[in-house]
Amino acid sequence: RSGMYKRDLPFIGGQEGGGVVAAVSDEAANEGIQVGDRVAYSVFGSYAEYTAVPAAKLLPVPKEVGLDVATACVVQGLTAHYLTTSAHANLIQPGEWCLIHGVSGGTCQWAAQMAKIRGFKVIGTCSKGKEDIAKKLGCDELIALDEVAGTSYEDYTSVDIVKRVMEVTNNVGCKAVIDGIGKSTMDISIDSLAHRGIFVSFGNASGAVPPFPVLRLINKSAYVTRPKLLDYTVTRAELVERANDIFGWLRDGKLHVAVDKVFPLEDAAEGHLYLEAGKSKGKVLYKC
Repeated sequence: RSGMYKRDLPFIGGQEGGGVVAAVSDEAANEGIQVGDRVAYSVFGSYAEYTAVPAAKLLPVPKEVGLDVATACVVQGLTAHYLTTSAHANLIQPGEWCLIHGVSGGTCQWAAQMAKIRGFKVIGTCSKGKEDIAKKLGCDELIALDEVAGTSYEDYTSVDIVKRVMEVTNNVGCKAVIDGIGKSTMDISIDSLAHRGIFVSFGNASGAVPPFPVLRLINKSAYVTRPKLLDYTVTRAELVERANDIFGWLRDGKLHVAVDKVFPLEDAAEGHLYLEAGKSKGKVLYKC
């Protein structure tokens, strides 16, 4: 929306979807894909009634999982999965503390629950206006923040988060910080780390993280990574393994997903304004 990720114009928006297979190529049929299969997928150009999807990108959806939830899983769920299982490079172990910013938002609702499934102790931040959502996620500690005047966004200056993190962790800090907020939380995230902890910066909700000298990390011999989903779903086997974990947790009741609002596809612009205003309390979908 902001133009941070450049695309040639014109283009069809969207990069995830879900539905029923309407037609298959011979190649797809040879891989076992059939007309009528329920699937979810991630490809560019999904704001459409029909989308041509390579067979390797299709994720079969178990009958116990709704298509709306499966669609929500594709980017946010898979992102949360690699953030909590891989991006931290095993620098955090079960029983250690993890700080996750914005747990009332889409991706980090998933991440907070997955971090608990992994056995981590979780500190979550959220706005007071979305605290009701965050309380359902099982965080060990929740830091509720005031909202920036006239918006639904968290005011990360309203609470001394680093001080609270150190109180909760007995001055140890967090072995991993999962941060999709960006510019507003960079210093908080780095200062909240434990020795040899990792700052996982994956989003830019408040703006991109500005350049900073690596010497900034020397106090705690800390690590930093700026990952993206495509590098953690390089092969179909990796993609399916992550999706199967997620669908299994959903089926077993270990993971709960909030689909916040569904807009008709023709109201896509209205949906983006809703997201830009920070109003969402879960996944926003478009329906054809």
